[in-house]
Amino acid sequence: MTTHETQQALTSHPLRWRILALLGIAQLMLILDVTVVAIALPHMETDLGLSRAAITWTVSAYTLTFGGLMLLGGRIADLIGAKRVVLTGLLIFTAASLTTGLAGSAEMLIGGRIAQGVGAALLSPAALSLVVTLFTGDERNKALGVWSALGGGGAALGVLLGGLITAGPGWPWVFFINVPIGLAVIAALTVVLPATTGQNPRPQLDILGAVLVTAATATLIYALIRAGDHGWLTLTTGGLVLAAAIGYTAFTAWQKKARSPLMDVTMLARRPVAGGAFLILMATALMVAAFFLGTFYFQHARGYGALHTGLLFLPVAVITMLGAHLTGTLIGRLGARPLAIAALLIAAAGMAVPAITLQPLAVTAGVSIAAAGTGALFVVASATALGNVAWHEAGIASGIVSTFHEFGASIGAAVVSSVAAASFASDSLTGFGNGFLVAAIASAVGAVIAAVLTPGRPADH
Repeated sequence: MTTHETQQALTSHPLRWRILALLGIAQLMLILDVTVVAIALPHMETDLGLSRAAITWTVSAYTLTFGGLMLLGGRIADLIGAKRVVLTGLLIFTAASLTTGLAGSAEMLIGGRIAQGVGAALLSPAALSLVVTLFTGDERNKALGVWSALGGGGAALGVLLGGLITAGPGWPWVFFINVPIGLAVIAALTVVLPATTGQNPRPQLDILGAVLVTAATATLIYALIRAGDHGWLTLTTGGLVLAAAIGYTAFTAWQKKARSPLMDVTMLARRPVAGGAFLILMATALMVAAFFLGTFYFQHARGYGALHTGLLFLPVAVITMLGAHLTGTLIGRLGARPLAIAALLIAAAGMAVPAITLQPLAVTAGVSIAAAGTGALFVVASATALGNVAWHEAGIASGIVSTFHEFGASIGAAVVSSVAAASFASDSLTGFGNGFLVAAIASAVGAVIAAVLTPGRPADH
């Protein structure tokens, strides 16, 4: 069967909506594991004696590995076919979840999170490329809308689910719950997922590219985390940021001359892809920042239990999904640019509320308002970057979007944990207020950048 015939068979597959549901459950597990952990962090801190850096790395080790290896995962899917990569990634993620739940030390916890990130990096881009190739036209827009809603609403639901689990059987079960679900989804996907073939001739794997982009991002995250304890304007912080910049420059240069590059960097010169990548990074960074600050504020500063904190995030989950749904219905008529600007300004307004007054009601209301903006931003980002790519570019485009998604989560967690460092070590609320203020300023600046980068209409290149 030729590549074109394979594409036609996929887009007319009778079980494509059922496959979307199963892939969606798998993707939801990956998204939940960014935020379901956030509410359990104070309990992990107590049980395992974690430092602030270890707390941050519990989030960032997963998202950094996930994002850093995402492009390699997409390339492997091109090499051997998406079905094999989806099943392999889900199996690794499920086994790593069991290991992480059994962790008795910071080293084992972070090691398990890294392994989860490896599985997620294989699964996510392969699954998204299948979604893009299984659907065309209006069906593709609907499918991408479902995928985007999982990203925003699923993350918010993760905090609620994390509260229920942590208050019940305990924090290890935020990882153990992935095991039976993962095994069930593997069994179902093995049966219903159509066989896919790799590209012919097969591309080579760009291992050096993967090492460069992951090392550069790890260096940047380490610089941001370290700055909270040692200062933002120190020689070491500046040196680490410079080293990260050199790493990204080397990665870009290598991609231009590699025989089988990890990323087609020329795609980032396309306005829709560049705009979508920026928006997804902002959406995830703001979402993780809000959840990180919110859960620690309620549990550390106010002494609320995990369940109480999780229930306070229920309106956040609902509003995130409402924002995503409303945006999905409006984007065809209004275009991406006005919705992207509005979403970031709404997020800025929401983050400003707890920056002004750190009362429990103000924090809940502010994070909920910000969630409406980030929920909308997820949809705009995916539709902008993926709405107009040719089917044979679906794998690499989805890999770019997913990479920026996870890097946004890593950067969001690192920045706010460093800005709020004083409040993690004492009873002071100043750090939490400063964290929300930085998020509000970042949102406002992001709105200006989005006005320049984001296309005005879905068909605008």
